[in-house]
Amino acid sequence: MLYIIITLITLIALIAITTYFVMQMDTFGAEPTGARLERMKKSKHYRDGVFQNIHHTPSLAEGYNMNKVMYDFIFGKKDPNLNPKDSIPHLQTDILSIPKTENVFIWLGHSSYYIQLDGVNFLIDPVFSDYGSPLPIFNKSFKGANTYHVKDFPKIDYLVISHDHYDHLDYKTVKELQPKVDKVILPLGVGAHFEKWNYQPTQLIEEEWNTTVDLKNNLKITFTPARHFSGRKFKRNGTLWTSYVLQTPNQKIFLGGDSGYDTHFKEIGEQFGPFDFAILENGQYNEAWRYIHALPEDLPVIINELKAKHVIPVHSGKFALAKHAWDEPLKKIVESGKLNKVNILTPMIGETLNLNDSVFSFKEWWK
Repeated sequence: MLYIIITLITLIALIAITTYFVMQMDTFGAEPTGARLERMKKSKHYRDGVFQNIHHTPSLAEGYNMNKVMYDFIFGKKDPNLNPKDSIPHLQTDILSIPKTENVFIWLGHSSYYIQLDGVNFLIDPVFSDYGSPLPIFNKSFKGANTYHVKDFPKIDYLVISHDHYDHLDYKTVKELQPKVDKVILPLGVGAHFEKWNYQPTQLIEEEWNTTVDLKNNLKITFTPARHFSGRKFKRNGTLWTSYVLQTPNQKIFLGGDSGYDTHFKEIGEQFGPFDFAILENGQYNEAWRYIHALPEDLPVIINELKAKHVIPVHSGKFALAKHAWDEPLKKIVESGKLNKVNILTPMIGETLNLNDSVFSFKEWWK
């Protein structure tokens, strides 16, 4: 009996020690400290040691608990089309050769995309690793969905980060990008990760909701609310999450990040709309997560409240983070767009979307 007890204690100690050292890896980032933490404490969105959503936002919807959700996710029945049977259709566009004068949007899979506007370029939430997780174990990308890498991009004026989850902020990618990046636009607290990864404080434009920043060539970006959460370790909400409004003298684009439905969409639409384009989360949803991820039935309301002329759905087509079929989000939003007479734009990965156009035609490439 004593041998069993000693063995168990030794095993627990080994697990604890291993966990401690794994959590020290650079990929997990850093906790905000010093002047950054003091600045966070002064934010009206920061209470009780964490950032808060506008309204109460439970991690799980009513009727769900974490044990049940985790058990169902690991052992429950999965859709037979959770992963695509073949390689994801994509185009390997030579982004380096695109004149800086062209106004384009290029989806790179999941929530990663590249934008050029009025001679300024932006790279949003780039994840070029094969896994959307801190270790190469979970969330492997679909075949054909991860064909773009740092070498495929020119110098980046603005690297834009919506929040610090691994499927939006990838350590390996942003480390490789550093020599190409001029400035990083990111929500309050997330700069701690970037400074740990050797970005300079002068590179960071780190703000909170309702802050507008002037950019190059008369562009400006406003940090706007989202209903989500954050965290790269066990603690949640130690950094802020955000959506953005990107404005040129002639266009307005909403960069949605991750967000469940709430009143902020209507408020953003009233303050900044109508939008020429709204880039919205569409995919990796679950009824249990309805407060922190938009469901298909939420999107028509969100689009209407934002006053969006054209909608580009993202957050799908690369990782299976939920249990629905990989192509279900695209099918549903296209059907909804036809029903509600909304212009849903669905370029495949790497396909160029000209932001100066007003009429678009894209294939239903997932078929």
